[in-house]
Amino acid sequence: MSKKNKVRSLPQTVGINVPGVETHAHLDMEDFKEDLPEVMARAKECGIAKIGNIFLGSQIYEANRTLFDAYPEVFFLLGIHPNDADKYTDAEGEAIRAAFKSDSRLKAVGEIGLDFYWDDVSPDVQEKAFRAQLALADELDVPVVIHSRDAHEKTLEVLDDYGWSGKPLLWHCFGSDIATAKRILDNGWYISIPGPITYKKNEEAQEAAKYIPLERMVLETDCPYLSPEPWRGKRNEPAYVVFTAAKVAELKGMDVNELWAACAKNAYDFFRL
Repeated sequence: MSKKNKVRSLPQTVGINVPGVETHAHLDMEDFKEDLPEVMARAKECGIAKIGNIFLGSQIYEANRTLFDAYPEVFFLLGIHPNDADKYTDAEGEAIRAAFKSDSRLKAVGEIGLDFYWDDVSPDVQEKAFRAQLALADELDVPVVIHSRDAHEKTLEVLDDYGWSGKPLLWHCFGSDIATAKRILDNGWYISIPGPITYKKNEEAQEAAKYIPLERMVLETDCPYLSPEPWRGKRNEPAYVVFTAAKVAELKGMDVNELWAACAKNAYDFFRL
């Protein structure tokens, strides 16, 4: 059968029957402009009780937060992504601070960190914005959600230098090895597993998923990006997180609903939902 005619199973067939949490989505992006109500309905059908939506800057937050007025199950994260670090100014920091003080749906500063895969913004500028937002989250007493791509060593160095060990942190979109997972876990932090864990050749991350304790794990899509199998190559959406759950449960040799419920509890605890 050609890829063009590939039959893709629906997320409703995974058999989730307890409430869960999708911790990282970008539902305010243009990709969902035409069918957000349908996307949200499918998420609910698949056992998703809460969804974390990431706003990439205060202006985007102000422009798009009303998209979710009809969806109280959506909680918010707000921060400047490392690829936009040149947009972080004192005024932007003040705007983020004001948003957190006025909106109880905002639960974490993120996604923030370092991205050395792309070279649009210099490492020094990225690090300056990263450190400023760590300080802001510390002041606000909220967790941080970390983006780190091709920059794990420097990210960990900055976090260590700041003294973030033991403070609430979620390592978003984890796809590395056991050694990196251990360093994250040794600091008392959480790890989020995305759709690429389902890819056949992603053996290193699969071994890490087996290693990560269930009590420190949450699940995410990072939609519209990083669709899991069997929807790889198509737009991702919150409902597809159940395929990630099914794969991690298989790797850990446990029931998918048990894993789903445990990851949901972790998300509720971490984000104070």
